[in-house]
Amino acid sequence: MGGGLLGIIHLILIVWALVKIMQSTATTGTKVLWIVLVILLPVIGFIIWLLMGPKG
Repeated sequence: MGGGLLGIIHLILIVWALVKIMQSTATTGTKVLWIVLVILLPVIGFIIWLLMGPKG
């Protein structure tokens, strides 16, 4: 049961990160790189994006 809940939370965080990346003012190339990173390395990519990703 706990694994399912963690999976849902993880999915919500990844979708939130992708939406925030698309809404940022970064260049298209930068957005594409962040999206690829978050999708290919979901946990590590999300943490890196959260710490160093485009703001605003």
